[in-house]
Amino acid sequence: MPRTWLQLTLLCGALDAVWASLVGVIHAGSDPAALWRGVAAGPFGEAARSWGAGGAVLGLAVHFALMAVMVAGGLWLARRTMLGEVAPWKAGALYGIALYSLMYGLVLPWRFGTAFPDPDRLRTALTLFPHVALVGIPVFWLVRRKPPLS
Repeated sequence: MPRTWLQLTLLCGALDAVWASLVGVIHAGSDPAALWRGVAAGPFGEAARSWGAGGAVLGLAVHFALMAVMVAGGLWLARRTMLGEVAPWKAGALYGIALYSLMYGLVLPWRFGTAFPDPDRLRTALTLFPHVALVGIPVFWLVRRKPPLS
């Protein structure tokens, strides 16, 4: 299980990081390094936004730490609850929506005072998509392909 967890953390974390960076550049016209410094600002405060390359690397580390928790939760649900018996695309979509709701409905409003739901429907779709398609579904689909715990 630790190997599966690590592989899924790296896979989903990389997919989500690439998605976020591309969306930041294409949709918002922002610098990916600024995005990752913003992620670092979550736990380390607003000063992290001015920490240059080190702040961006720290933001990516925070991102992968959060992803490790998300993947661990998905693995637990897939292996220990009835969600593991549901079609992976259904269970993964449900889990992705739950992750999105937790992040954008609780964590970000609490930490940064962001609005939820976001009135910009395109931004909502662009932030919901990776939670479902790049985290939830891969976790449940790949766990289904592994032998169950004894």
